[in-house]
Amino acid sequence: MANLEDSFLADLDDLSDSDNEILDEDKGDVEHMEEDVSGDLADIEAINYDDLDSVSKLQKTQRYTDIMKKVEDALEKGSNMSNQGMVLEDDPEYQLIVDCNTLSVDIENEIVIIHNFIRDKYRLKFPELESLVHHPIDYARVVKKIGNEVDLTLVDLEGLLPSAVIMVVSVTASTTSGKPLPQDILQKTIEACDRALTLDASKKKVLDFVESRMGYIAPNLSAIVGSAVAAKLMGTAGGLTSLAKMPACNVQILGAKKKNLAGFSTATSQFRVGYIEQTEVFQTTPPALKMRACRLVAAKSTLAARVDSIRGDPSGKQGRIYREEIRKKIEKWQEPPPAKQPKPLPVPDSEPKKKRGGRRLRKMKERYAITDMRKLANRMQFGVPEESSLGDGLGEGYGMLGQAGNGKLRVSVGQSKLAAKVAKKFKDKQYSSGGATSGLTSSLAFTPVQGIDLIDPQADANRLGSGTQSTYFSETGTFSKIKRT
Repeated sequence: MANLEDSFLADLDDLSDSDNEILDEDKGDVEHMEEDVSGDLADIEAINYDDLDSVSKLQKTQRYTDIMKKVEDALEKGSNMSNQGMVLEDDPEYQLIVDCNTLSVDIENEIVIIHNFIRDKYRLKFPELESLVHHPIDYARVVKKIGNEVDLTLVDLEGLLPSAVIMVVSVTASTTSGKPLPQDILQKTIEACDRALTLDASKKKVLDFVESRMGYIAPNLSAIVGSAVAAKLMGTAGGLTSLAKMPACNVQILGAKKKNLAGFSTATSQFRVGYIEQTEVFQTTPPALKMRACRLVAAKSTLAARVDSIRGDPSGKQGRIYREEIRKKIEKWQEPPPAKQPKPLPVPDSEPKKKRGGRRLRKMKERYAITDMRKLANRMQFGVPEESSLGDGLGEGYGMLGQAGNGKLRVSVGQSKLAAKVAKKFKDKQYSSGGATSGLTSSLAFTPVQGIDLIDPQADANRLGSGTQSTYFSETGTFSKIKRT
């Protein structure tokens, strides 16, 4: 027993040692993870979310300042077409346009960051506003306009929001649970709104510059969607090369925004349409065909952007061809379906057709010919009502059947020639077999000695035809005289 207890204790000691080693390893891993998380938290805590300058840093960068200065100088000088013979990638103006596209994307991201900052600060005053106004710039304008005002009937939001949204915002503000902001937080919020509006103005200036150069940079794309929409597509995609690499389904939704319907119907809203809805082709298309037209314009715009990215047609002729194809297709969609033409009858043949003749055809006609009874049933006598199966004109009519006699249905049905021939032929086959034995004759005979005996019935008939039996049963035979003994 002692040996067994010692072995159990030794096993338990081994298990405890292994558990301690696993716990030590886990503690080491946890310490490393805590160090990594503490490092990340230190970086996050280094950002002061109460300070706008620590959140938004784009306007303080040298790249932003240099690009905006170049854009302003280029807008003052106007378009420069002296470098048309140069390769597109080597043109400094094209490089500026590429930088502008990149900067416009950065400005969009910066506006989103500032929008989150404004939303976090202003949530204490009007928490429902962020669910009513989704666009960052509109939200910043409304927040700057409202400020700390409690009664929104004193605030004129006309021109900032649609009438339906203004009504919903006014009603919601009267029942909000928010409280007025302290003066320092309100001042930071208004400053963030001003910075967002300034970035939006810089973005518009960049897009204006890109739009003014679209005739040189992307002539084919501008011929389809227009210079303004082409500049917006390029700015959102990040350049002409990035736009050319995009599929048409992604080009279609470039610039699409989440729409606030304020409880209204979604039947007529276009959710999957971006900047393409601002094109002339989309605006002039009937509502039922707008989505098809949007997909078509997106597909042709992608092709035109690929042509422009390789400088395939600097004159823009290919883009005008694509636009004409779009116009013709939309016109084709609006055409009514062709009327169903009546099918004309075939021209009657003046020559008599060749018909089969001979005994076979005559037999077939005679076989399927109408009977005399059916002929009388199909006829009607003028001025005389016909009899019917149910009476009073109901049921199947009898026509002229029975009208010539005493009211009974009498029709003399004669045997047709074909039926007579068939009957005669069958009779000849039945009775013309001479020398045939009767069907009742059997070659088996039952005898008391052998039981069943095989005999020749014809030989037996010949034997019976001779001798006394022939005279006894003969039709011509007479009684014979029997001598008495």
